[in-house]
Amino acid sequence: MLKDLPLSEHIHQHCNESMECALLAERHPLWARSCPELKDIDFIRLGLLRCISVVDSGRHFLQTNEQIYGQLLPHSTYFKSLKSHRRTSMLEAFEQQSYHLHSEHYYRKALIILKHYRNLTNTP
Repeated sequence: MLKDLPLSEHIHQHCNESMECALLAERHPLWARSCPELKDIDFIRLGLLRCISVVDSGRHFLQTNEQIYGQLLPHSTYFKSLKSHRRTSMLEAFEQQSYHLHSEHYYRKALIILKHYRNLTNTP
């Protein structure tokens, strides 16, 4: 999962996997909708970037995002999407799947590490 990927690619890959799992976890999710102005996956990525960015405000973040990534996003679209109940539901479903993916990954890593200490595991 983390094999020689830059952080941005790892985040992008993890977001895509989590979104696919979230869509498959529900039969007909009410939050699944196509928004051409700001796709859900881009909304998630922007949220993560906003959390790890050193910016003073949401407007400053949008300006920085445009300068660095060349992605022009109207202020009204971004700020309205932050108040969307549908996107909140989507983020809750996404977060659950993201948590499961991370849990499985670190559980497998822990088993590999613990194999070296046979007295800590139930394996012979």
